Amino acid sequence: MTKPFSLADRTILLSGASSGIGAHLATTLAAAGGCMVLGARRMDRVEKLANAIRATGGKALPVPLDVTDEASIAAAYDAAEAEFGTVDTIIANAGLATGGRSADVSHRLIRSVIDTNLTGLYLTVREGARRLIETGSAAQENGRVVLIGSITAEMTGQGDAAYAASKAAVAHLGRQFAREWVRKGINVNTVQPGYIRTEINGDWFDTDGGKAQISSWHRQRLLEIDALDDIILYLCSEASRHVTGSTITIDDGQAL
Repeated sequence: MTKPFSLADRTILLSGASSGIGAHLATTLAAAGGCMVLGARRMDRVEKLANAIRATGGKALPVPLDVTDEASIAAAYDAAEAEFGTVDTIIANAGLATGGRSADVSHRLIRSVIDTNLTGLYLTVREGARRLIETGSAAQENGRVVLIGSITAEMTGQGDAAYAASKAAVAHLGRQFAREWVRKGINVNTVQPGYIRTEINGDWFDTDGGKAQISSWHRQRLLEIDALDDIILYLCSEASRHVTGSTITIDDGQAL
């Protein structure tokens, strides 16, 4: 697959970088020249990932990041600035999913999903935007924010109401951020992927129910892990300078 968009000289903070989509995007963006700040709670994983990126000539800094903790978020940005300079590109990818019928899911689980997927995303992006504005993004027009949503934001199902609701909120929050910062040189867009096999859902798709779900889709397949590469590269690059407030679905027709 051709990767035409250069991210040279960009400093990119990626939350949820320890596994799945986040870990894959980290290597993709580093290969395009981005200076990667890899944030996650599982430091052993992001340290290993950073070492792998460096071994191929890329630039990467692992940082501890709990998106539900404002102090942790600020510390991650501080570390990024000390290593690479101001973070001009933010990919808010950290997320949590929990299953269960709506009448049965505990308050604790509902709260943890909303705290991570919505509030944590809000706090992560807000901190980065504040710093970008302070360093002159309005004149430079260099700010790029990509929110990782989900096609569940536009679907109804059984067993993921809190997750789907949080992702619907993310899509609207992206538009809100884009409107507020449209004159501050910060572009904000949301990418809504379909189902990709990751640690979060891998066990489900090996069950009879998961296989039946795949069979119900028109193309009867999961997305490949690299399905988001080109759109994320584009949205992080200079080429997307005129794109903000968009919600883009990449799902291979799963939601049709």
